[in-house]
Amino acid sequence: MTIKVYVVDDSAVVRQALIHLLQGDPEIELMGSAPNPLIAGPIIRKNRPDVLLLDIEMPGMDGLTFLRQVMAESPIPTVICSTLTEQGSKMALDAMSAGAVAVVAKPRLGLKQFLETSRRELVQTLKTAARSRPRLLNPPRPTGPGMPCAAARPAATPGPVAHALAVNKPVVLGSSTGGTQAIETVLMALPGDCPGIAIVQHMPEMFTAMYAQRLDAACAVRVREARDGDRLERGLVLIAPGGKHMQLRKAVGQYFAVVADGPPVNRHKPSVDVLFQSTAECAGRDVLAIMLTGMGNDGARGMKQLHDLGARTVAQNEETCVVFGMPMEAIKLGAVDDVLPLEQIAAAILQFDRRG
Repeated sequence: MTIKVYVVDDSAVVRQALIHLLQGDPEIELMGSAPNPLIAGPIIRKNRPDVLLLDIEMPGMDGLTFLRQVMAESPIPTVICSTLTEQGSKMALDAMSAGAVAVVAKPRLGLKQFLETSRRELVQTLKTAARSRPRLLNPPRPTGPGMPCAAARPAATPGPVAHALAVNKPVVLGSSTGGTQAIETVLMALPGDCPGIAIVQHMPEMFTAMYAQRLDAACAVRVREARDGDRLERGLVLIAPGGKHMQLRKAVGQYFAVVADGPPVNRHKPSVDVLFQSTAECAGRDVLAIMLTGMGNDGARGMKQLHDLGARTVAQNEETCVVFGMPMEAIKLGAVDDVLPLEQIAAAILQFDRRG
């Protein structure tokens, strides 16, 4: 079965280059192309592609507006390919928040050479996207008089009380494709004094700091990119930095992040397995491990190690995953206690906290 791809890019040169590259793969069928969303919209509504390959900067309607429209009406797996999504850019995070399965940054110069050298990666990204199940984009939260706002963070308390808040059983979480939205859904539902959470989200270097800042502004919990030696305390979420591994270590009854370089594990850096396996060594059964949406098997072995030590383990269910790969691999290993829809993950964290 072939994967039908529709290309939307205002550059005729780019469209021709992409068409040439995609036509060389027997598993991909180029359904068509358009120079802007105004032309593409009616076509893809009538004949739905398996994957949309979308630029951002286009006349008439920009790609992000179009992506949000598609995801709100009838979600189509979408890969963004744009010069505006350079590494670490806000636009790339906006695209992922809007529902893009993946983002490919194309250079302003040397485009033809870039596409030729990146052909295998681009084709694999499209095939991965075709297996994903994007979710309907949530409508904007209403604001104004009488409407509730985001939960306020508890004020920091100095002295012994703040020290006591640092002593808690940790929560560790791993995710990949579709994870940026899934993590936001979970964290938005948590109060500001929830257990400390350490997260590995497969994300390139320079994206994670901006992603953490965005979550920090939106959530009651504090969120930041992890630094070596950070203490994991209540109400704090640490995001593993892109291009580095994050482990947990325990000292004097408290948990600390160890952030260091190293070879990729399961082709990833950061790796969920690195976080989970280190947590098994230092926390044993006193931990909650969560596996969210993602492609591949990173984290499955680490979750199995935690499960066998008696830790609580939870995986997101297939129906709410963008890609069920990582949760499925953990389930197949017998590493998962509970399989839950995304909307119940936050409640599982709070239940774990109440049990002490």
